[in-house]
Amino acid sequence: MSRTAFGRPLLPWLLILPSFALALFIICYPVYNIVFQSVHEVSRFGLIKGFCGLDNFRKVFADPIFIASLWRTLWWTLGVVGGTVLVSVPVALILHLDFYGRGVARTIVMLPWSVSLTMTAIVWRWAFNDEYGMVNVTLQRLGFIDAPIQWLATSNWAFPVEILVGILVSVPFTVTIFLGGLSSVPGDIYEAARIDGASTWQQFRRLTLPLLRPFINMAIVLNVIYVFNSFPIIWVMTQGGPSNGTHILVTYLYEKGFRLGKPGEAAAISLVMLAMLLCFTALYLKIQPKAKDGEGA
Repeated sequence: MSRTAFGRPLLPWLLILPSFALALFIICYPVYNIVFQSVHEVSRFGLIKGFCGLDNFRKVFADPIFIASLWRTLWWTLGVVGGTVLVSVPVALILHLDFYGRGVARTIVMLPWSVSLTMTAIVWRWAFNDEYGMVNVTLQRLGFIDAPIQWLATSNWAFPVEILVGILVSVPFTVTIFLGGLSSVPGDIYEAARIDGASTWQQFRRLTLPLLRPFINMAIVLNVIYVFNSFPIIWVMTQGGPSNGTHILVTYLYEKGFRLGKPGEAAAISLVMLAMLLCFTALYLKIQPKAKDGEGA
């Protein structure tokens, strides 16, 4: 068998070369196209007019709406991901218990995951309608409010509401990850802990959380990538309004590229988003504890 310069068989590399080349093309060509558009002046119909250097980036960073959207994206990601993890851990612990009707309870929790995110956002937009939405009607009947609240009419209410909806739609996926992690934890250690007199809180803090940490890390990474680029909730509920008060980067990118007809600036925004995700990935890999020598051998 022919060998490479490093003394390894060449045939396996030749066998995977077509698939590798195809995957590389699928990944690299869109990135190249976006970089190309970001440094050119592009018409709303995609016609390349000429090279403009970093002008698109200068225009984007000089736009106060972009800066506000950037900070709002960070708060959106932090709020949704953090809230999702905090809610999903106790839900997963409850669903992991052996009780009558556990299968039905798990089905109810997982069912929203099968519904289109756009349809979910439409339902919640109706629910938070200030005239006939079920949220205002329920709160009024319970006596918590005297008059309907215009939830989506001001950014002070609309953005927190959208974060809440983002948490609710992210819980089923995250609970699934945590249930998989809990199912891999051996029950003997809990029995030994109970014999030693450990309380429920001590078992959770000293056993469950450390053993669940790899799955929590996985959920955080996947949710950050998913939530950071999440488009339907904010666009369907408020379309970035009112007064651009709920825009995040992905919705502002869409508005720049398709409503305002500025593909060059939209490409620049997309590269900023890519850089932010790459920075998050690098930071995540850096703070992860390194495997000890010989571990996993």
